[in-house]
Amino acid sequence: MNTSLYIARRYLFSGKKMHAINIISGISMAGVLIGSAALVIILSVFNGFETEILSLYSNFTPELKIEPRTGKTFNPNTPYFNSLRKDARVFSLTQVLEEKALIKYNNRQFIGTIKGVSDDLLKNTQLDNIIVAGSFTLKANEHQYAVIGATVQASLGTNINDPLTQLQVFSPNRNSSGNSINPADDFVIGYIDPSGIFAVQQDFDDQMITPIEFARNLLGEPNQVSSLELNFKKGTRLRAVEKELKARIGKQFTVKNRYEQNTLLYKILGSEKWAVFLILTFVLIIAIFNIIGSLTMLVIDKRKDIAILSSLGAGKGLIQGIFFSEGMLISMVGCLTGMALGLIFCLLQQYFGFIKMSGSLMVINAYPVHLKVTDFILVLFTVTGISALASGISARLSVKGLDDIKQEL
Repeated sequence: MNTSLYIARRYLFSGKKMHAINIISGISMAGVLIGSAALVIILSVFNGFETEILSLYSNFTPELKIEPRTGKTFNPNTPYFNSLRKDARVFSLTQVLEEKALIKYNNRQFIGTIKGVSDDLLKNTQLDNIIVAGSFTLKANEHQYAVIGATVQASLGTNINDPLTQLQVFSPNRNSSGNSINPADDFVIGYIDPSGIFAVQQDFDDQMITPIEFARNLLGEPNQVSSLELNFKKGTRLRAVEKELKARIGKQFTVKNRYEQNTLLYKILGSEKWAVFLILTFVLIIAIFNIIGSLTMLVIDKRKDIAILSSLGAGKGLIQGIFFSEGMLISMVGCLTGMALGLIFCLLQQYFGFIKMSGSLMVINAYPVHLKVTDFILVLFTVTGISALASGISARLSVKGLDDIKQEL
């Protein structure tokens, strides 16, 4: 066994009697333990949120989206777009017509986005996963329904179980001259019953999804659409299809994958995780640098041992190695124990979900957790690097004034 490590281990785990130095070392170890456990738990929770949010986002958004490069709408009845419907790789091709509109329920008003969709949207069986109340029903018994976002519901106080009160949707009348005596003549008003409430992400929760026929009547657009949303069968090479679409549709249209449809969401999810990691790392640095204080006191307490070892022929390197190993042992025991406790906590949360999220309109009931091996490696390397720096500083202090120590003893 390495001599420095053996002596350091004896100093740390000596059971003869409890000194103040042992208590201080234990406090330093506890600080590293708590910091390491916190890093593992926080990173795993952020992974869980990222997984859940992107899963909900993927359930709601198409794999590829075609939009006009200029203007708001375009005619989808072109030979190429019609051929896409017959493409064997295409699972669903949804026509979308959307626009801002005033939504009214009882005496409350909200400006949201009306999103009219064709029947192909309902081929997506994952839509039920984003529903927090009611159902994702757009048509039933020749009657049209709307599915509203959680923001719309919260703003209007919509009761989906009230069959007597409908949502009123106001859109400017394109055929109006604007000189009408009655202001109501300048708007087209649509009435529709709500069937469900969905929650995905703030950017989408201000939408009201309706059959495209309802949106066409409201907006006065009998043929045009705002976009085409495409989903493909499993096994389809999306990148190849995306390149093919871009080459075929020309410069008048844009083709966006899921990342391009909401670049900000992906960037925010990544930046928030690393910002919290850096904050907790600074806390961990403070905890680990407490080791310098405990090792300095240990050096003072072991002055006699240092002098004896030096007299027996131990060089400065061996003495420095003892206190360096001492600092690394304190850090590694705290780190590995903290990571183990963090792992146990995450597994319990993952399987039992004992820490719940507040709010009635929540798709996720408990804080989500997703464990990644890379996070454990990152925490281990972070603690090891900081500990090596702190222990190195302390080890250098152990040989300062070595000659004076020998003379005193």
